[in-house]
Amino acid sequence: MKRMTVVISDGGRAKAGWGRAGGDCVARSIAIVTGRPYREIYDRLAKGNATQRASRRTGRRRSLSASHGINVRRKWCQDYMRELGFTWVPIMGIGTGCTVHLARGELPMGRLVVSVSRHWTAVIDGVIFDTHDPSRRGTRCVYGYWRLK
Repeated sequence: MKRMTVVISDGGRAKAGWGRAGGDCVARSIAIVTGRPYREIYDRLAKGNATQRASRRTGRRRSLSASHGINVRRKWCQDYMRELGFTWVPIMGIGTGCTVHLARGELPMGRLVVSVSRHWTAVIDGVIFDTHDPSRRGTRCVYGYWRLK
């Protein structure tokens, strides 16, 4: 597999006044792909987290925080992505196995927020923008991606 170029970027996290990155890959990747301020994205995700209703598996989060993860399967999160101008493109279905990897030439050109196991990363025209290399040397499976129109 051919490894993608990686540009180390915190998506504006440090500029927004936060220290070292951690647990905020959703906010970072959206900020990088849209070019919007990190603080704007983080605050909206934190509000969504704090106001989401409890489910059988997750309790309601009462604090305004997005630093301990976002349940990206929740309707409010998907609605927010669509509001920003994204369209979801599923790649991996039940029983299909891994068909697309986080590797050069396997994703389309454009501005993408890519979903891999337990992580979202920004990919712009075939280049990964993240705080580290999440590609696992080009072997990491892609579940799907949000494409900015």
